[in-house]
Amino acid sequence: MPTSALPDGSKAPRWLQKLYYTLKPLDYMATARAQYGDVFNAPVIGNHPAVLFISHPVGLQYLFASDNQKITSPPNQLMQTIVGDRSIFCLEGARHRRERKLLMPPFHRERMASYGQLIVELTHARMAQLQPGDLVLARSLAQDISLEVILRVVFGLTDGDRFATLKPLLVQFADCFQNLLIGLALFFPALQKDWGPRSPWGYMQTVQRQMREVLTAEIRDRRQQDTADKPDILSLLMATRDEQGQPMTDAELYDELITLLLAGHETTASAIAWTLYCLHREPAIRTKLQAELATLGPNPDPLAIVQQPYLTAVCNETLRLYPIAILTVPREVREPLDLMGYHLEPGTRLYGCIYLTHRRPDLYPNPDQFNPDRFLDRQFTPYEFLPFGGGLRRCVGEALAQFELKLVVATLITHYRFSLASTTPEIPQRRGVTLAPSKGVPLLFEGKV
Repeated sequence: MPTSALPDGSKAPRWLQKLYYTLKPLDYMATARAQYGDVFNAPVIGNHPAVLFISHPVGLQYLFASDNQKITSPPNQLMQTIVGDRSIFCLEGARHRRERKLLMPPFHRERMASYGQLIVELTHARMAQLQPGDLVLARSLAQDISLEVILRVVFGLTDGDRFATLKPLLVQFADCFQNLLIGLALFFPALQKDWGPRSPWGYMQTVQRQMREVLTAEIRDRRQQDTADKPDILSLLMATRDEQGQPMTDAELYDELITLLLAGHETTASAIAWTLYCLHREPAIRTKLQAELATLGPNPDPLAIVQQPYLTAVCNETLRLYPIAILTVPREVREPLDLMGYHLEPGTRLYGCIYLTHRRPDLYPNPDQFNPDRFLDRQFTPYEFLPFGGGLRRCVGEALAQFELKLVVATLITHYRFSLASTTPEIPQRRGVTLAPSKGVPLLFEGKV
């Protein structure tokens, strides 16, 4: 293919494209894909000379190549104001590699075994608060469970004044992203104005300051304790050392805890809600999954649950059809290069388009159909199925997220009966930088199985 200039894209003014993408991101991408193909110019994030969205596996493979010296991973500007400058989302080069090495050990799959039974117990504890006939939003239910997982598994908090103070703050912070003005401010930095605690951005910053006080105090107290035998992720992170023997600073720990809150709490809650939505729209699939889980007996080992092939296929198909993040974190061209027939100059920003890749009919026939069997019939490459991003920027909390998703869904459909309380289809709606079910998936709780 001959090399040409930058790919085409909409000729509409940049501000208008940003507004369209912010309010209706899936429509924006689908329209651009239909008009301009697998690579198109989408100047909707930042003010860079060119911003390209890529949805072809060949382009994604080049993007994610670990030995690619012509592409760098710059800070994620959309997340910087939310998670802080020291978050793994916002570091690059040697600092990013150091932070990733420090973060990875607590998320190794063997660590997950110690969290499994707790996740199941937290799910049952939340369900004990419901009565048959109650109407519940699946996303709110999942958010409550996921928040408890974050507090206990990640932060290592179980009760006490600090637990009671932090829990509502975390809810308030996460719920900030339901506000459309905050979503707009992420893409239009000029709107990031603190006009006092009653203004959207000012309110979010007030909650952030309160969270920082509580979590920083917890980190300082934890420094004085013997945490050698504690399994929570905060204690494990405090024990890690880099190649020079240096631990993470208090500021680094705080930013990473907030990153894990959003990356592990918000996203997992939406994934659980979407999975319950899909299963209750497709009774035959739900019945097939229940039959698979029934073979494990009444009190199965959590590790046995998460290894079930059809459960894995159901969760993967949900993440394909309704990816929580629709783009990978950004990359930037460092040296001139040719990609997919285009010549790219330094400064060009590149995003892998998760949503459009997952809807490619050449990879996923009838891509709008919920069909878990496709993940039993074929093994997809990391450039064809990428709900957690790819390459050196792949989500470090992927193992915990998948573990929690599978266990919560399996526990709910094995032990409890629900029915959809609305026949109106759910539509993905922006929630900060992620997408969530627009109505939260209303379910009628019918009782125990």
